[in-house]
Amino acid sequence: MKELLNNFDPISLEQMTEIRLMNRTDTKFVTTLPKLEQLLSMAKDDYYVQEIEGERIAPYYTLYFDTDDCAMYNAHECGHANRQKLRIRSYVNSGLNFLEVKTKNNHGRTKKKRVLVHEFNPMNPDRGICFHCQNKAFCEYDEFLRSNLQYNPFSLSEQLENCFDRITLVNKGMTERLTIDTNLRFHNIATGNYRFMDNLVIIELKRDGRLPSPILSLLNQLRIKPHGFSKYCIGSALTNSDLHCNRLKPRLHSIGRITAA
Repeated sequence: MKELLNNFDPISLEQMTEIRLMNRTDTKFVTTLPKLEQLLSMAKDDYYVQEIEGERIAPYYTLYFDTDDCAMYNAHECGHANRQKLRIRSYVNSGLNFLEVKTKNNHGRTKKKRVLVHEFNPMNPDRGICFHCQNKAFCEYDEFLRSNLQYNPFSLSEQLENCFDRITLVNKGMTERLTIDTNLRFHNIATGNYRFMDNLVIIELKRDGRLPSPILSLLNQLRIKPHGFSKYCIGSALTNSDLHCNRLKPRLHSIGRITAA
């Protein structure tokens, strides 16, 4: 993979901030590593690859929180238009960690609010995090959570953690970003179960919906179709047999067929 990425011109994190997607649409795709290799070979002339301190593949860590009865998961699985997720997202190489609230409304728009988290180590994450005023390590986030989260922070605990490697591409017209996640690892903290998805690739296209996209024709040529994928919900369903997943079953079966192929 690194050899393929060496064929791309680099773009810095600072240059990435110049991209303004005013009429943004987000679309996810699911494929496999062999198809990704084909896609990267085809896209090298039309895209930059993000490079940070000489690295073009960045490790990420995410820790998801939920209620004991997994109310956030159930809201998504039941198809509720208004739903939220709470997570700590860690950019491992840079040492930056953020507490994030993601809110999706009934218009399909997703908004993300986040605040910097101090003294969190994704290589040795805390256990028993409690967003309670008596917890000195996390009491400073109480106001942020009460302002942005629909759930009582006291009712939340760690449910799922996952790791993955991310490649970020930007088209040379600077009108879209493409994140490519590989090497997915899930660990369900509540059940202790693990699930590794080595051959799976999650692509998310963030683009200005008014302008043509170079990657869409390439994805179509390779028969890589749009496919919803929530890391929290899919990872939870695969590692916790007690969760309801009737609405997710077609998606889980589709993912199984893609990876088997």
